[in-house]
Amino acid sequence: MGSRFPSHQLSNGLYVSGRPEQPKERPVTMSSAAMPYTGGDIKKSGELGKMFDIPVDGSKSRKSGPISGAPSRTGSFGGAASHSGPITGNSGSRSGFSVSGPVSAGSVPGSAQVSRQKSNSGPLNKHGEPIKKSSGPQSGGVTPIMRQNSGPLPPVLPTTGLITSGPISSGPLNSSGAPRKVSGPLDSSGSMKLHSVSMVHNNQAVTNLSHENDYSFKRSFPRPIFWSLILLFVMGFIAGGFILGAVHNPVLLIVVVGLFGVVATIFLWNSCLGRRAITGFIARYADAELRTAKNGQYVKVSGVVTCGNVPLESSFQRIPRCVYTSTSLYEYRGWDSKAANAKHRRFTWGLRSLERHVVDFYISDFQSGLRALVKTGYGARVTPYVDESVVVDINQKNRELSPEFIRWLGERNLSSDDRIMRMKEGYIKEGSTVSVMGVVQRNENVLMIVPPPEPFSTGCQWAKCFLPASLDGIVLRCEDTSKIDVIPV
Repeated sequence: MGSRFPSHQLSNGLYVSGRPEQPKERPVTMSSAAMPYTGGDIKKSGELGKMFDIPVDGSKSRKSGPISGAPSRTGSFGGAASHSGPITGNSGSRSGFSVSGPVSAGSVPGSAQVSRQKSNSGPLNKHGEPIKKSSGPQSGGVTPIMRQNSGPLPPVLPTTGLITSGPISSGPLNSSGAPRKVSGPLDSSGSMKLHSVSMVHNNQAVTNLSHENDYSFKRSFPRPIFWSLILLFVMGFIAGGFILGAVHNPVLLIVVVGLFGVVATIFLWNSCLGRRAITGFIARYADAELRTAKNGQYVKVSGVVTCGNVPLESSFQRIPRCVYTSTSLYEYRGWDSKAANAKHRRFTWGLRSLERHVVDFYISDFQSGLRALVKTGYGARVTPYVDESVVVDINQKNRELSPEFIRWLGERNLSSDDRIMRMKEGYIKEGSTVSVMGVVQRNENVLMIVPPPEPFSTGCQWAKCFLPASLDGIVLRCEDTSKIDVIPV
């Protein structure tokens, strides 16, 4: 006798209404073993040790393979073992493809359909093709010909645009598997030779000054006026000589000779003592207060120096944290000795080598206490008036008493033969008191002192018979810092 309501019998004999419940498929159970405790030993870390070609403990390494009961991937091989990576067959054209899916334990049939997909990820070989990589053990029937593990990059890589620090190298690894760290750049032979002079010259933040930045009366005096005076005196001598010969009147010639003597004396006076006149002008120039200085105003600021981002080191004495360094080597030329340069005259000291550098720095104003950035780096125009002191005086008697001087000459490929040499060095180190002359520039909250657009003239000093001199760029004035105690900052 049927019923309108469906019913079914349970396993214990009880009848219940409703249709029997359909058996549900058991979900795939995925389990993984806990990561072993390595204790810092990379040999116990399993796959991590394989990445650096370090033998691992076989008892604690876990093989990668398929999960039991998981649905098979798209592929034509069926079996228990899985293979992730390229399978190298007889044809060389398969080297750029990767196969993902389970692989049978038997041989690979030629009619099997393999789902192949070209892989573009990972490192490339020297021909620009992807390097074959395999992770996990292979089945018994498939023997890979080449296995590529993670480790040092190949020598040729495509440009990625990633900015890194340090030299581009894939050096050896240390015992713990990490890249071996080496302090300092390596040259082609792998040595740690570091030349501070080349680093200073190659740094764009450092301004390299030459001997032309020193004061010279010839360069500061206007050329048109100089040649006009020469022409006038030549005409005066011709006219005075003609009148002397014609009417026997030497008055004009005596006047011309007297004027020529006066002008020549003034020129000689300015050539010898012109630097002292400029330093005196800088000392008498009134200090300005940065708090009330206007934008574009030419000022003089005196205060304490603080290093910027790129500190310098003096060349010979190795004085650290400097903002200005100058090392000059002079040679005395006798009657039969060699000349230090092309313009070196006999019985005078001639400049043979000069290393002078300056960078951006900060100065704290004594008047207002404000700090300003002095833009003397990155090739700015700078005129330094920094006193130098003699650090080495070499002659034939004490040549062997200074091995550091001999080393300094050898680093710069300078000969150390029988020459009378003298080295002077000057510097401005952090904490020194300096005077800076330049133009004030305010950029939002940043107060800077920059070079003026045109040279600044000192004007005539008639009481001391000094002619006008031009100060080009930022003017730095500092006395001999080796005799003055610096202020710690």
